[in-house]
Amino acid sequence: MRLLVLGGTEFVGRAVVEAALGRGWEVTVFHRGRHRAPAGVRSLHGDRTAPGGLAALAADGGDWDAVVDTWSAAPRAVHEAALLLRGRAGRYAYISSRSVYAWPWPRGGAEDAALVEGAPDAGATDYARDKRGGELAVLDAFGAADSLLVRAGLILGPYENVGRLPWWLTRIARGGPVLAPGPRELPLQYVDVRDLADWLLGAVRRGLSGPYNLVGPPGHATMGELLQACLRATGSDAELRWTDPDVILDAGIEPWTELPVWVPPGGELDDAVHHGDVSRALATGLVCRPVAETVADTWRWLTRTGGTAPRRPDRTGKGLAPEVEAEVLARAGGVAGTTPKEGASDD
Repeated sequence: MRLLVLGGTEFVGRAVVEAALGRGWEVTVFHRGRHRAPAGVRSLHGDRTAPGGLAALAADGGDWDAVVDTWSAAPRAVHEAALLLRGRAGRYAYISSRSVYAWPWPRGGAEDAALVEGAPDAGATDYARDKRGGELAVLDAFGAADSLLVRAGLILGPYENVGRLPWWLTRIARGGPVLAPGPRELPLQYVDVRDLADWLLGAVRRGLSGPYNLVGPPGHATMGELLQACLRATGSDAELRWTDPDVILDAGIEPWTELPVWVPPGGELDDAVHHGDVSRALATGLVCRPVAETVADTWRWLTRTGGTAPRRPDRTGKGLAPEVEAEVLARAGGVAGTTPKEGASDD
């Protein structure tokens, strides 16, 4: 298989490239050159946001079995690339997002849920409309039969440049009392970036098309299992102090951003991010590794970087300020404990 990855040097794109190389595929990456591409690829350089930024791709003249595009900003950049590659690639796989669904996302929502508006040739607006515009750009250029729309949910794993799991790992590695947002049995829905990449390449190979919610099943891990895995991976003596969600919310702490991954149970956020329908992806080969493997491998990667994860400039910072954490723990006295409830899944 001959694969072109637009990007391919960070997080999802890098995982796709490494998975393709592992399968013996021929891989070309088109990127700006700000980060070193994985060894074994052919690199083309260009900036999609600049006039004439696709010149190297246009002049190359190559053709590919499939294209993978991870673009997250102005949809017109996807549109221009897709139009250029029409006739030179067999299939266009676009890494979209579950954010394309109209809010509030229904609990158990599948791929036929209502969508936000978007335009294929628009400039940057907001994340949800940009991703929907990117989908429409691919459909316009390649048609429904040759377009694969990967609506990813929460993605964790090595090379993460958003700051969610790296924040938890570095916070727990620091030790001491840790504000652990309850309940510890809270079901999580996420996907390891390498499992996403493996499913994507399998889907490309099999010629799948259309939209797929791409995230693990609800409850593949719990909040307790995730933080326990962080304790084991780092070897920390940190003490998890499980704290009632109402205490956290009353302190003005923002779910999802200040306490990454976590949202209070039973509300719109929980329904949206941790209870989506992924039966279509599971039926077409999605396999999810245990949370302990995701966490341990992310920690190993993080320690190789000196403990500092790269951060995308277009994403807000993640994590809770130490002084806020200390104040809430002192005032609320969360229940100490580091062992998930008996009977919880190891996955």
